[in-house]
Amino acid sequence: MPNGKVTESESAEELLESNSEGQSLTARQKEILSLVAQGLTNREIGEKLDISVRTVEVHRFNLMRRLRVRNVAQLLRQAIALRIIPQGPTTPPTKT
Repeated sequence: MPNGKVTESESAEELLESNSEGQSLTARQKEILSLVAQGLTNREIGEKLDISVRTVEVHRFNLMRRLRVRNVAQLLRQAIALRIIPQGPTTPPTKT
């Protein structure tokens, strides 16, 4: 990966192992990722976790940087490949 781009041949496990911090995702990052996968907005995630929207944005930015992706579709694809979130349909978020 000399040009900094992820190739199709690079496995998800290699990608996570070779990230800049050399660690797996934190529990909070996995929680944010799961909520993103459920279709919640940054505001809804913030309200659900009692954190600011800016904090959610920072978590999402860090997730995308760590997994070396550029958009939410790629983020979710990598999360599925790494088995961080389950593959298949998710239940829509419920309004409370």
